[in-house]
Amino acid sequence: MINKRLIVLVGSTAVGKTKKAIELAKHFETEIVSADSRQFYKELKIGVASPTMEEQREVRHHFVGNISIYDSYNAATYATEALQTVEHLFQSHNTVILTGGSGMYIKALCDGIDLMPDANPQIREELNQIFAEQGIKPLQEELMNRDPQYYDIVDTNNHIRLIRALEVCRSTGKPYSSFRRNTKTKHWFEIEKVGILRSRESLINRINLRVDDMIAEGLIDEAYRFHNVKHLQAMNTVGYKELFDYFDQKTTLEKAIENIKTNTRQYAKRQMTWFRKDKAIRWFDLDKEDIYVD
Repeated sequence: MINKRLIVLVGSTAVGKTKKAIELAKHFETEIVSADSRQFYKELKIGVASPTMEEQREVRHHFVGNISIYDSYNAATYATEALQTVEHLFQSHNTVILTGGSGMYIKALCDGIDLMPDANPQIREELNQIFAEQGIKPLQEELMNRDPQYYDIVDTNNHIRLIRALEVCRSTGKPYSSFRRNTKTKHWFEIEKVGILRSRESLINRINLRVDDMIAEGLIDEAYRFHNVKHLQAMNTVGYKELFDYFDQKTTLEKAIENIKTNTRQYAKRQMTWFRKDKAIRWFDLDKEDIYVD
């Protein structure tokens, strides 16, 4: 019996995952499953650097433009749906490529995810209101009081994670960490993790060029179409939220573009912090070598 293998290609934003994933997919004559939560939204194109139609014609991509910004979607749902897709693809392919920069979604698929209580929309709205009016500090303080165990390990500058944890704390009266059992799922197929990286200078140059290209391709007009729904969770995304500040006359266009570049660099740093914790990933520095996968 031929073993089935899921090759997981990870790395920070702008490092070149799309190109390398397509090369791998062509080599193994297979298809790509996306694990980039920003590319799930069918309404968003330029600002999330979705694979172009030409790239999608070269190799079939799954989970690109598959939901709406108005839909509720999370890592647990993704893990279920993506696993079904991967197993279906194994019926006709020995290898499948999974690629993206959303570490939590990749972990959910590869390792499984704890089931959490359903979100309470009213509580979420209250917490979002606190963040909008008072910033992140009140959320940090509340989580530290309600669940110091989770507070010690969470990215305390990520308000989305803080709000999700506080939703559970408030609605159940129990610490968010009490629902985190970290039970690892065992799959019947092999998982091989490959990471790509570049030097800091190289990645910064690629990020700056990508943002400039996005602006040239029409990102400002794309963001303006969603200005009236900027409150949606999906729109709290680098590349859009900075331009919303410009539309709201909180900053200049020049400063908004510079903020996109700065925030993208910070996002890339957070991604690498997450991925470097996974010792199963085999890393390749694309400034010095190419990927080698048997």
